Amino acid sequence: MVARVLLLEDDPAIARTVAYALERAGLQVAHSLLLHDARSLWSAGGFDLLVLDVGLPDGSGLDLCREVRAAGHTPVLMLSAQGEELDRVLGLELGADDYLAKPFSPRELAARARALLRRAAAPPAAPFSASQPPAPSAPLHDDAQGQRVQLHGQPLALTRREYRLLSCLLAGAGRIHSRAALLNAAWGDDSESTDRTVDTHIKTLRAKLREADPGREYISTHRGMGYSLDL
Repeated sequence: MVARVLLLEDDPAIARTVAYALERAGLQVAHSLLLHDARSLWSAGGFDLLVLDVGLPDGSGLDLCREVRAAGHTPVLMLSAQGEELDRVLGLELGADDYLAKPFSPRELAARARALLRRAAAPPAAPFSASQPPAPSAPLHDDAQGQRVQLHGQPLALTRREYRLLSCLLAGAGRIHSRAALLNAAWGDDSESTDRTVDTHIKTLRAKLREADPGREYISTHRGMGYSLDL
């Protein structure tokens, strides 16, 4: 069955380019120029993915993103000419699954869209239980009660900050987490910490994961955006 994508983009030229890239990737696209029309299409149902622009003549795609997230788990990919980190963080915190700043590669957009659809179609992972061993297909498990992460059933030797970072990444596996979001998750209101602090701890996390599972890279860097955990 062909996945259906709702595209909300007020620039006709960009919309044509995006729609063409998505259709080349085997997806069916319905396009709206205005937030009002996109709401009507979304209300009718049947969409597997939303690609939403932020700046629109009659509002913001962030508003629809918030409504979609409150209604369910349909994946959302945000588009915006606003490439500042604060804008990306806001979009992700409102429930977007991914964020792409203009100008972007249509091929990259199509690849991200298909990745979001694959993750949405995957069966949910069973919650970790201390009374039963983790499923062998899931290498990393967060034992929140014990404040530790297990890799292939063995606990990793993590500092408190490393645990919080890895727990945050694991909770949103596959999603790109900005440095600001990771900083807030692991350090809270510690004003002396910076983005560089996150980079340093990610480096030590990578080293510990490589040592425990050689040949496998779990943490990916997304230039100008942040980090993701790949399972």
